[in-house]
Amino acid sequence: MSYVINEKCLGERYASCVAVCPVDCIYPGQYQSKEFMVIDPDVCITCGACLPECPIGAIVESEDYSPDWAKINKELAPQWKDSPKVPERPKDDPPRNPNNKLVQ
Repeated sequence: MSYVINEKCLGERYASCVAVCPVDCIYPGQYQSKEFMVIDPDVCITCGACLPECPIGAIVESEDYSPDWAKINKELAPQWKDSPKVPERPKDDPPRNPNNKLVQ
């Protein structure tokens, strides 16, 4: 089972998770014309390093918690694997989506 980035990341993309990932399995891209990140389930080692890094709680620890987004992560990961790295957004930067709240 892989960790999954869900809809909370859509249009947000803090990218703080990327810096702590020991296997570089988190990739940036555009989904539905919005910034997004995905976790490659074939590379993720479920170490948990990324989970506390997301300031809006957009990462879940199992595909079972977000099966629809797990499918999206799996489908997009091969396409986005070679995407250039994106700059990290400050964790205290307010969410762009009013439905998202900072969790840290």
